[in-house]
Amino acid sequence: MSDRLEGAVALVTGAASGIGLATARRFEDEGAAVAGVDLGPRPPGPAFAAGWHTVDVTDEEAVVAAVAQIAEAGGPITTLVQAAGVAGGGPLHLLPTDEWDRVLAVNLTGTMIVARAVIQTSMLAERRGSIVNIASVEGLEGAEGGSAYNASKGGVVVLTKNMAMDYGRVGIRVNCICPGFIDTPMSQGIFDLPGMAEHRERLVAMHQLGRFGRPEEIAGAALFLASDDASFVTGHSLVVDGGLTAGHRTGVAGIFGLE
Repeated sequence: MSDRLEGAVALVTGAASGIGLATARRFEDEGAAVAGVDLGPRPPGPAFAAGWHTVDVTDEEAVVAAVAQIAEAGGPITTLVQAAGVAGGGPLHLLPTDEWDRVLAVNLTGTMIVARAVIQTSMLAERRGSIVNIASVEGLEGAEGGSAYNASKGGVVVLTKNMAMDYGRVGIRVNCICPGFIDTPMSQGIFDLPGMAEHRERLVAMHQLGRFGRPEEIAGAALFLASDDASFVTGHSLVVDGGLTAGHRTGVAGIFGLE
């Protein structure tokens, strides 16, 4: 590895599995001292040299306390990746209000709560920092049955832009990643639901690369945005989706032998 994050103190939410865990591993490989936050148990593998905190990102008091402990023990937090999230939705006429509230609370409000705590505790005083929010391509365009999830991720996309405008002048960059379908425990749980197996295959085919992404591929994008390689990038929504949103196949390519 290239030590692109040497000296950084990085906080990763949702670090127990999926994109968050892959990001924690990659950031450690690149020299960062990583702190993990998740409701799940601490996973084996990463050292989490900057600490592990079992915290619900919607619990403002617990988040503020954890962020303060990380900064006090390991130094100011220079990098934040927000991968904590939940799935949920359905057409509105079948969607209970408490389910809407649950999804928005974790995916959008939780993103705000953690970012605010890190900005207040470390980044404003240091006048530097990089925040990477994990949104979704479904925050850029609609998808059947995704009402609450898509609304929450659309909110993350626009919140990212506003944060970039508010804090760019003090040296804080804020970007988000919009993944396509990634092979994670959360997505596996969705496709394990009754009747979803056939839809999985259809969705795989919609990705121009013919597969779902890997968490490590999103971690690589997060590394770029967090590192000095992206020093002039802020307010950006980086789509990493295997060509899912590139367009639609019509079969014409077969004429040219591209089957």
